[in-house]
Amino acid sequence: MEKKKPLILISNDDGVLAKGINELIRFLCPLGEIVVMAPDSARSGSGCALSVTQPVCYELISKKPGVTVYSCSGTPVECIKLACSAVLDREPDLVVGGINHGDNSGTNVHYSGTMGIVIEGCLKGIPSIGFSLCDHTPDAEFQPLEKYIRQITSVVLEYGLPIRTCLNVNFPCGEIKGVKVCEQAVGQWQKEWEPCPKKGISNHFWLTGEFINMEPDNEKSDNWALANGYAAITPTTVDLTDYSFIDILKERL
Repeated sequence: MEKKKPLILISNDDGVLAKGINELIRFLCPLGEIVVMAPDSARSGSGCALSVTQPVCYELISKKPGVTVYSCSGTPVECIKLACSAVLDREPDLVVGGINHGDNSGTNVHYSGTMGIVIEGCLKGIPSIGFSLCDHTPDAEFQPLEKYIRQITSVVLEYGLPIRTCLNVNFPCGEIKGVKVCEQAVGQWQKEWEPCPKKGISNHFWLTGEFINMEPDNEKSDNWALANGYAAITPTTVDLTDYSFIDILKERL
């Protein structure tokens, strides 16, 4: 009996028509059977959000040998939940988010819809990877990423990932010098709101901000790697327990 190709479930937070996800489909086609379930429009910054007050629906966009594409009215996380519950006839061998138009390194992992996809796949026990490019433009150049994305994906398909661990992969804009396995940068967003007054009203604001890297010289961090032209691969755990603090907290309580 012929062995089935790996089933790769893809989603994003930029919408099903975004260039990034369609380039990702093209890059991964040689590696397995592709099923896409992606939001019908942009859901950037949605993290692990769920639509708890309204129903979610999906529709078939296209189907050809090896690639089936659906759009979904819900969030990126709901795309994964719905695909696994209502569409797929077997569990995916891999969940992939991206390619995101924009940086998801450092603390951005907590806000990212792309990484929400990856975290959801990881929580389901499925090896999961998020790919992002540090370029927000709709027509960003993704071609230089192809060989890296195929290599990383092939490694994960072959070896899997530890339980409760997923990969957050970010690429610099422009020349890529190589790949570094990194830790998440220590930093935070500042100057996050900009006044957007309406006539007679002064309490309206635009979300904006500036990311401040608290350890700019830490060559182990993803932010340092990206700033110096390297792709950053950050193994990311979904277990938020601080094991080193458990015994200390027990003593204090």
